[in-house]
Amino acid sequence: MPWRRFRAFAARLARPRAPEALPVTIDARRVYVLPTRFGLFYVGLIVGMAGGALNYNNNPALLLCLLLGGAGLASLIAAQMQLTGMSVTALDAEPVAAGRAMRVRLHAQADPSRVRRGLRLDGEDTTQASLLNLEQGHGEAEISVPTHRRGWLETDRLRLYTTRPLGLARAWTYVWSNAPLLVYAAPEQDGPPLPLGSGEQAQTRLHPAGDDVHHLRSYRAGDARRAIAWKPSARRDVLLVREYEQPLGADVMLDWHRLGDLGYEQRISRLARWVDEAERDGRRYCLRLPGHPDIGPDRGPLHRHACQRALALLPQSAVATG
Repeated sequence: MPWRRFRAFAARLARPRAPEALPVTIDARRVYVLPTRFGLFYVGLIVGMAGGALNYNNNPALLLCLLLGGAGLASLIAAQMQLTGMSVTALDAEPVAAGRAMRVRLHAQADPSRVRRGLRLDGEDTTQASLLNLEQGHGEAEISVPTHRRGWLETDRLRLYTTRPLGLARAWTYVWSNAPLLVYAAPEQDGPPLPLGSGEQAQTRLHPAGDDVHHLRSYRAGDARRAIAWKPSARRDVLLVREYEQPLGADVMLDWHRLGDLGYEQRISRLARWVDEAERDGRRYCLRLPGHPDIGPDRGPLHRHACQRALALLPQSAVATG
């Protein structure tokens, strides 16, 4: 416990002391080096050997102690050189729903002429470290960061470290990006189905319980027996299954004002769920929020992101505004 407190106190004094814009280049002033437990044992071993050699006036043993000590000092410099000169270019992540772990990626590059091995990335809220491979002159490392609420996630300081080449010392540096990451609203777990669509352009989707036969396809494991087209299957000597289509309305309106019986955050969760359902079903949908122009109607990954982003960035308030 005292060691953890000392480590936390020392981390507050380390550079950078505030979030900074990327890219940044790691110089010697940002790299910190301390012996590992094995390094402390190594120092104690050399001191003991040196004491014995002096006591017995053994010159070969003294020479061996000097050689081992010189190798240890050289490893400190080599560990620092593993980090100096490299550049951290970006920190990004794909948005996830609140409550899920976000996979944060750190991108770095360095001169490929200098061999850098054993670089690892971890964070204050992570228990596992990720390997950063820069053998090609650039690379990325990915760690998992927990999320708890929707909106912008301010990332904590991340630590890049190595114990190479001999494991006698640990060299590390900190990366603290000022670019926040987006966390979507958590979708409602159980709720009513997607509202019916309306519009001039009719759509259809493939559905096993539809009304009209759309086409025949080959049988797949798990298909219902009642969907098998026995006569066409007999003619072609292969099992064929009927694929139905179900008519759908052209546009689905996801309107904030129609959910007046729900609380503020409950509305956001339900709309987030409906956006995912509409996208999964290939529906065109429009999102209407208070104080925002209508988003859509449209569909696709970009439209989904625009809707989920608008929901995630609604003010953190317990009072509905519409």
